[in-house]
Amino acid sequence: MIRQPIRFLILGLLLPFFSFAQGLQWGPASHHYFRSEDKGIVQYTLPDNTPSTLVSKSQLTPAGATAPLKVRSFDFSDDGNKVLVFTNSKRVWRYDTRGDYWVLDRNTGQLQQLGKDRPESSLMFAKFSPDATKVAYVSEHNVYVEEIPSGKTTLLTSTNGTPKLINGTFDWVYEEEFDCRDGFRWSPDSRSIAYWQIDANQIRDFLMINTTDSIYPFNVPVEYPKVGEAPSPYKIGVVDLKSKKTKWMDIPGDPRQTYLPRMELVPNGLQLLVQQLNRKQNESKLMLCDAKTGVVSTAYTETDAAWVDVQGGNMTDYFKWIDSGKAFLWTSEKDGWRHAYRISRDGKEETLLTAGNYDVISIKLH
Repeated sequence: MIRQPIRFLILGLLLPFFSFAQGLQWGPASHHYFRSEDKGIVQYTLPDNTPSTLVSKSQLTPAGATAPLKVRSFDFSDDGNKVLVFTNSKRVWRYDTRGDYWVLDRNTGQLQQLGKDRPESSLMFAKFSPDATKVAYVSEHNVYVEEIPSGKTTLLTSTNGTPKLINGTFDWVYEEEFDCRDGFRWSPDSRSIAYWQIDANQIRDFLMINTTDSIYPFNVPVEYPKVGEAPSPYKIGVVDLKSKKTKWMDIPGDPRQTYLPRMELVPNGLQLLVQQLNRKQNESKLMLCDAKTGVVSTAYTETDAAWVDVQGGNMTDYFKWIDSGKAFLWTSEKDGWRHAYRISRDGKEETLLTAGNYDVISIKLH
């Protein structure tokens, strides 16, 4: 029995509205949404769509500056008291996922830049800890955590991150084939972080030629496994913020003949739920990983004679948890249509929720 009400939003011909809606950020109660505008960050209250300035331009102006930050995107801490602002962004292949981050404390008005000792526009995927006392981010292939407001920064993945040994984000293949970019997750208790490590050291470079950014063309090396060659092997680890030690998950299978495109922490914070695909991508396994011991067990398996589509959706919300973490929502095309299923955390109970001859495009929980 599902205790939490679930509503399914099925989008067909409303694609212009859907594209517009993707640029909005909804409030926690869905009675209001936020937008970045010339006047600052504006809250719109429904149903009358009444605007009010939540964060003004003056609050977004750093000390000594004459103009406010140009907000590329923003996020709120869970308690709503802090705002994380992404600015000065740079493109990584298709998307501008590198840039600078600032934190505004709405109670004190303090605006502080994160990663001030890191290169300009090098921070990626910054996220508040659930307790809103820290922010974690990736810079130059390593994962860092920074305390608020002291600014104390800790390197969590030692100094082993390189362009070929990638922590907290992904190589070209994972980004291209699985839409993987943000490669780390906070634990619910704010004491640890789970992250991917991709080892591209054995992948040879494909040389792309850039003829547009300079009067002379230059080579851009991209690690690219040609047909028949193995992709980059993976690891998933959980690093303890206090000890800075990583516990690697004991995931079965050859990491050069399988993929790990999806991973989230179970709401209890004691386990990870990981999706593994075989090389042919016609078998999908959902695995439960013990965050402390690294022990892994397979909870749910799906196969198809041709191909199993990887779970889509928000980059950090693949598994939509319900019933206080006892179950999650999962989409599958195994009956010929993309439908939503309720699956118990151990994978033993499965319920089809959207029977019918149609595809579920998006799921919104209310």
